Amino acid sequence: MTDTAEAARRPERAILSALTHGAGEQGANIAAAVLPAIRELDEDRARFYGDLVLNSLDDTARRALESMVKGYEYQSDFAKKHVAQGRDQGRREGRLEGERAALLRQLRARFGELPDAAVARIEAAESAALEQWAERVLSANSLADVLDMPS
Repeated sequence: MTDTAEAARRPERAILSALTHGAGEQGANIAAAVLPAIRELDEDRARFYGDLVLNSLDDTARRALESMVKGYEYQSDFAKKHVAQGRDQGRREGRLEGERAALLRQLRARFGELPDAAVARIEAAESAALEQWAERVLSANSLADVLDMPS
């Protein structure tokens, strides 16, 4: 199914078409018809169906579809919401990684090479713990004092 209007009228049939033929030579055209149609569905179904469609494509079809939508500005509130959520999550993760890297640099400068357990603990920590440890680095006498670890 490569007709967008037909896909909009029968979204489940369009999904089946993508699952059946998505890895074939018409995969990108099928996805290009199906994806706009499922935007009109409720959020959970749209996300589920979109994932199914994209997963059904082979690499060639996926690249072709990506080139079709390159520079495309999303129109639906659904897509805009999820793009914004992805950006926000990426920013949070980037800040957290920056905090972890800064703390590791400070600890290495102060105490030398760090044990693997300390590095693993820092790499798994959330922002509140990192902030607390970063404050302790200034006055701690040992790595254990900073991380509340037994020496």
